[in-house]
This record gives sequence, C-alpha cells and structure tokens, in this order.
Amino acid sequence: MGTPKNMPEEFLQFVWENKLFLNKNVRTVDGKDLTIISTGKRNTNSGPDFFNARIKIEDTEWAGNVEIHKKASDWFKHNHHSDNAYDNVILHVVEIHDEKIERKNGEVLPVMILSFPEQYKENYRKLLEAKTWIPCEDEFHKINPVVLQLGFNRLMIERLENKTGEIEKKFVDNEHNWNETFYQVLARAFGFKVNALPFELLAKAVPLSILAKHKNSIFQLEALLFGASGLLNDELIGDDYYLKLREEFSFLYRKYKLKPVEGHIWKFMRLRPVNFPTIRISQFVHLIHRSQGLLSKVTELSDLNELKKLFEVKASDYWDNHYKFNKKSERKSSKELGDASVNVLLINVVIPFLFVYGEYQNQDNLKNRALEFLEQLPPEKNGIIRNWNRLGIETRSAFETQALLQLKNLYCEKKKCLNCQIGSKLVKSVPESTL
Repeated sequence: MGTPKNMPEEFLQFVWENKLFLNKNVRTVDGKDLTIISTGKRNTNSGPDFFNARIKIEDTEWAGNVEIHKKASDWFKHNHHSDNAYDNVILHVVEIHDEKIERKNGEVLPVMILSFPEQYKENYRKLLEAKTWIPCEDEFHKINPVVLQLGFNRLMIERLENKTGEIEKKFVDNEHNWNETFYQVLARAFGFKVNALPFELLAKAVPLSILAKHKNSIFQLEALLFGASGLLNDELIGDDYYLKLREEFSFLYRKYKLKPVEGHIWKFMRLRPVNFPTIRISQFVHLIHRSQGLLSKVTELSDLNELKKLFEVKASDYWDNHYKFNKKSERKSSKELGDASVNVLLINVVIPFLFVYGEYQNQDNLKNRALEFLEQLPPEKNGIIRNWNRLGIETRSAFETQALLQLKNLYCEKKKCLNCQIGSKLVKSVPESTL
C-alpha cells in the first residue's frame, strides 16, 4: 500500500513541532524568504495550534500564533475566519495550498507549504496500520531501552493524575469530605473490577457516618453491610448467623432508613471462591472495625510495611468454612486478604489518594511518598506486563509496571504514537542519504 497523499493534522503538527520540515530555502507561497526562528509552543486548548512562535519574512520579524491544516481551505471549514482567537495568526502552515486566506483587514495571511521527507509518512503509516500487540512491535528492538526508562516518570505521573481526577470528582460529590471519599474509593477497589460497582453502590447505601456509630461491633457492621448488599434476601431461612444478621439489619434498616442495593448485581460466576463478594464484604468490615481514622493513619505512615499491616485483615470466623451463606464447605481455611490483593489496594487506592491529598494540602512530602511506595512495591503480574516482558522489557517495581500499563492503554491502544517517545523516534527514523 502506498503512502497516503496527505496525513492527519496531528502528524503535520508533529512535523512542525519537531522541526522535521525541509528548512533549506524556505519561502512563503508568494515567494518571500521565510525564516523559522521558533515554532512556538503547542496549544492543547481551543485556539490556534501553536502560540508564541517567531518567524521572519524578508526583513520583518513577527511574533504570534501558527495554525496548521492539511488544506488551506480548512481555515473556512473550521470557521476560523469568524473567530477572533485567530486574528493573531502570523503563519498558516499547510500541506496543500488550495485557497487564499485574508485577515479581517484585507491582508493576505502568509502561507508556508510544509515539506518533509516522505519516509516520515511511511514510518507513521506502518504504525497506524500495524496489527501487532503494540504498533511498533516489529521495530521495538531498534529503540534503546534507556529511552523507555526515561519516559517512565512522565507516564507514571500522568497515570496518577488520571486516577486522582476520579478521586477529585468524588471529593466534590461528597461535599469535600475526605474520609467519606476515601471510604467509597476503597470500597470500590475491594470489588476488584468484577464487583467494583456493587461495592461502590454499597458504600453509598451505608455512609461512613453510620458505620462509625457501630465501629466497635463487627456483628453490627456485618449486619449493616451484608443487609444493605441485598445478599441477606436470597433465602427466608438459614443458619443461626444468617438469621441473626437478618434480624439485626431489620432493626438498623428502619433506624437509619436505609436503601439497600439489589442482591442480584453481585457477581459470583467465574470467580475463585476466596474472591466471592461475601468474603470481600466481611474482610472490608474487619478493615473498618480495626482501623478507626483509616485515612489519617494512611497519611501518617511513611513505612511501607507498616502501611501494609493496616490492610492485613481476615473475614469473620463464620467464613472459615463458608463461601456463601448457609452452605458449609468441606474444607476449613482462614479467609485472609492476600499480599497480592493488599498490593492492588495500595497501588489503586492508597497511593493515588496520597498523591491527590498531598496536592490539595500542599504537602509535597505526601506526593513524593506515593512515588516512593510505588518504587518499593513489587512489579504487577498481568497479561499486559507479561507481553512487555516478552518484548524484552524488565520490570523491577510497581512504578515501572504502572507506567507500562499507562503506555499500553493510553498510547499503544489508541495509536497515539506521535505522543510516545518510542513512536516519535521511529517516525523520525530516516537514513541520512534520503534527506
């Protein structure tokens, strides 16, 4: 397949930003000498593509904005002629000049046709059309691993900011209550993807303020959460523990005018029994019971091992020989929250929360501690990380695996190769003989 005649605007912006255009004897379309002093800074908001650019046309130096299009006529197509934000454009950079553009005062807008080696187009086309696990998989070996390592910090900060954005939204929804927000985010994480939404709904059905009134009684906490989960409605009769929980919840339900979630939303299928929501709810209860002021403790602890101990909880003794209510299992075993699960909670809840809390409280030490914890935690094990390992990337910590997850999900999957250090290097890879 041949190289496309013209490329997406983002590719042309990439060429301009990285000064990859052929810059010998550059002229405007009307034949005037043109010198690019500075391409300016990329604008990620509305308005012209680059601002604070500096150019020289003949003997006159200009400072202002640059707009980039595939075709000059796109100026009208995008309604820039009626937008005052484009009055300060000093240069129109296009791949195809098909129409003259005039400013509102009648002056003709200077135009530069963007010329660059065709190899750039071919390199980018290969990435866009690739069917491999990541677009650059066939070329990945050409890149120095140091390039990837240097990008880890940016990717990790970006991933944390994505996660903290979700926390900030909940913080606003909870009328700036940090403890309630932490409780809800933690509850959602206890669902471990499959039951994340039911757990979040459960936390909203039973606010932390109600649990706090019964924090000294595991039985009442379990009655509240199991009752509000809808899982006590499956059967009318059952064993003693089940019936006692139902009876207690009946009283608490009326006292607090609770609105339970529907029991059918909980998923048991294709889960290992130790991950059943019944086990997770009981473990969650024990975490609430033993950790009064949990958020305060999380922000105070600077030792990772001490922090992990907060989350080393087990389900109630009833669950030693049960996975579901009223169904005794033959094997008896303590249902503790495993080390791998604790690490998941730290990575997905505690660390992002430390980061955003530090941001709001203007405490850089908390933000730095969050990054340090990630560097101390072992690398995650999942399908995405195994594929990176297959490509020769060694992972030594959760900091690196989180960065790689961000790279795969936000760049490789969406083929944002021009915004990736690896992809951009491959696009710019042109033998000197072709320049």
